[in-house]
Formats: sequence, C-alpha cells, structure tokens
Amino acid sequence: MTRVCLVGADDVDLRAELLASETARRALSSYQLAEPWANCVAVETISIGAAVSLCNDLNWYLRRYTAETLVLEPSVSTNEWLSRALATAVRNERIEPEETGTFLKIYGVVPSTDDASGSAATMAEATTGGDVTAARGPNPAIDDDELDATDDGGEDGPSAGDGSVTRLAEPLFARRVGGETPAYDLREVVDTVVVRVTAGEFGA
Repeated sequence: MTRVCLVGADDVDLRAELLASETARRALSSYQLAEPWANCVAVETISIGAAVSLCNDLNWYLRRYTAETLVLEPSVSTNEWLSRALATAVRNERIEPEETGTFLKIYGVVPSTDDASGSAATMAEATTGGDVTAARGPNPAIDDDELDATDDGGEDGPSAGDGSVTRLAEPLFARRVGGETPAYDLREVVDTVVVRVTAGEFGA
C-alpha cells in the first residue's frame, strides 16, 4: 500500500477544511483518514499511481491549505517519504527509484506543545559539516510541472511515546553522501521524518 500524508499549513485546521468541502469529501470518501502528526491527514492507497491521482484530485485544496504533501511508496523505501513532485516523477518514470535518495528534507518530530514557531510551514534551515552538504534558506518553490505531473508516522493519534501529541518541526535540507543520512540538529526532537525530494526542490 502507498500512503499519502497531507501536512496542514500553520493557520488552518486541515481536516476541517477538507471535510467542509463536498468535492474534497467525495475524493476522500473511500479512504480511512488517519492523523500521524498534529494537523496532518493520511490515507492509504493501492499504488503510487493512485496516490498521485488523489493528490491531483485535491490539488486546489493542497495549494491553499497544506504546507507539504508526502507519499510513502514501499517499492522505493519503506521508511522514507517522497515529496509529491518526486512521487510524480517516479510514477511517470522520469526518475528511477534508485535515484531518489540523494536530496533530503528531514523533519524533526516534537511534542505539539513545543514552541509552534518552528512548524512544518516555517522557513527551512540546514547545517553543513563533515561529508554532508546542506543549504540554509526557505523551501525552494516547486514548478507547476512538478506539481501536476525515518519513520512512517504511526497511526491515528500521533504520540511522542508518553501519550502526548506530536507535530512536524522545521525541516533540514541535506544531501546524502556515502549512503549516510545526515543527523537532524536544529533542535531536540523525539524522532525524525526523512523526505526524499527532487533536485529542483532542494535547490541543486
């Protein structure tokens, strides 16, 4: 099964916005909604093609109400997500699965009661060191062609292990070198979520 996770923007209640629309409710009606992290909506689809199609059906809402759209495709990786643009490129065979692991966007997972100023929709930061290359700056814009074209987050009820709800904190953009995944060092976290992105999203 291929999983889709929609990460809500800071200033919206994503689930409420989606369920308030008849069009979005219809698109999601055949799926069971889960919440792996605070203000996220996740569903399981039958394939990467179905996942990309669902995202395309919800495109109007994704552009307005989400900070990120993630796809977990087991044939590519069982524990690292793909950005929507990268999942689309893999589905359309523009990028081979084995070519997806270089450019990363690593989210910290923190208790939702932490300072919300470092949430998923805020400016991304990154660090450099050793054989890992990274870049500071905001999330690079995704081309319209790309739009149209770790941990799996658990199940409903995101938890930090002590029963508290968790959320995604600001991401670290980093390049994987020598097969090693860079460490997330922007703040103390209870977990991390690794997202593979396109070279364009990375800014390379």
